[in-house]
Amino acid sequence: MKKGKRYTEAAKLIEKSSLYELDEAVSLVKKAASAKFDETIEAHLRLGVDGRHADQQVRGAVVLPHGTGKTVKVLVFAKGDKVDEALAAGADYAGGDELVPKIQNDGWLDFDVVVATPDMMGVVGRLGRVLGPKGLMPNPKAGTVTMDVTKAVNDIKAGKIEYRLDKSNIIHVPIGKASFTEEQLTDNFQTLIDAVIKAKPAAAKGQYLKSVVIASTMGPGVKLSTAKY
Repeated sequence: MKKGKRYTEAAKLIEKSSLYELDEAVSLVKKAASAKFDETIEAHLRLGVDGRHADQQVRGAVVLPHGTGKTVKVLVFAKGDKVDEALAAGADYAGGDELVPKIQNDGWLDFDVVVATPDMMGVVGRLGRVLGPKGLMPNPKAGTVTMDVTKAVNDIKAGKIEYRLDKSNIIHVPIGKASFTEEQLTDNFQTLIDAVIKAKPAAAKGQYLKSVVIASTMGPGVKLSTAKY
């Protein structure tokens, strides 16, 4: 695949074989983000675990101090007063059974995060085939199955992100935008890495953080030194 001129120029800033300290890595990623739009900065963490084993799963959620820079649309499955509570907290959509055909038959997916009260999980379960593959199923570990819909919606709107392993045992998460200051990106990354280290499974053996890379949407990746973690 031929890389564009911008990417090639950006790649010259970065020593492929080098491992950078966080401050320098953030600075380089910001310099390399030269697209015409505000690029998302992502962290990619390869972990020394085997996610196929239940006792080596790494999954959770963390509120980034400076948010992700993205406006997140929240859908809440709830009943009665909880619907009003969710909407009052700032949920974009809230409701119950009536939302199922809209998602299942009409293919409506105009939301980024789904929250559900525990008594609605039977209803949400019917949407597993649609929501599951898109990573939208509510999950207690991520704090998206809860009776406290106000807190759940507030946290998500404030910049809560969910992290989980993909099939290659890598976690991919946004830590902000190229327009963020270096301090904001550094704070967000530090909050994420602390949470992932805290979530280390007892069954994980050997080196836990195999490699950590941060990159902008269109830019080259910058490898971080994991020594201090």
